[in-house]
Amino acid sequence: MKRTLTAILFFITLFVAWDVVYRAKIWSPVLVPSPENVVRYLWESIRDGTLQSSTVVTLKRLLAGYLIGLVVGIPLGFATARVRTLRDTVGVLALGLQGLPSVCWVPLALLWFGQSEGAMLFVVVMGTLWSVILATETGVRNVNPIYVRAARTMGSHGVHTWVKVMLPASLPFIVSGMKQGWAFAWRSLMAAEIFVTILSGFGLGHLLHYGRELNAMEQVVGIMLVIVLIGLLADKVLFSPWENFLHRRWGTAK
Repeated sequence: MKRTLTAILFFITLFVAWDVVYRAKIWSPVLVPSPENVVRYLWESIRDGTLQSSTVVTLKRLLAGYLIGLVVGIPLGFATARVRTLRDTVGVLALGLQGLPSVCWVPLALLWFGQSEGAMLFVVVMGTLWSVILATETGVRNVNPIYVRAARTMGSHGVHTWVKVMLPASLPFIVSGMKQGWAFAWRSLMAAEIFVTILSGFGLGHLLHYGRELNAMEQVVGIMLVIVLIGLLADKVLFSPWENFLHRRWGTAK
């Protein structure tokens, strides 16, 4: 409760400072819109349904690509950690591609898939996959060997050892990779929606792009605030419960 109140007070302070900067006319109103104009744009977008529909379209694309990245990345990360050949090939490839900016995947996606949902899905998967592989590999390789030896002494072998020992012991690293993958997936999708224009659905990235085209800074800032809010909610709903559970489970909670 105390942390929530502190966060609310912090954002209220930022809002007041933003209003003061706008009224002081330090920058042109074209560059820094007033808080009132941003709130008015968001309210009108909610009333006509534009914001809701764009948010739903974006979240569908994000979740689809993110889940594919997890389904492929976690098993591949386990295999990479245990097989030397994969570690020297896939592991090195993942390490190199993780540092590749998300927007670099967009031209390749357009050439392969054209202006389609497949292009966006490909970019999101590429933004998620490599972080998950690296985090899973690191987690498995950092499992204390004594856990595995103790499990084998008690009769655990094969799949049972992986599911009951390796997976739980590496969960802190995997959850960290999932959180990082989510952030990269967001960045990838925004880059894709800005450059890929399709008629099957306009997402938040498209609204951001059109705001820039129209010099409507209140639209650009408003959509950025919505993206930040969704990111904060996702952290609280999806990742914070896992992290709190793991802290309690491993005895590191304060």
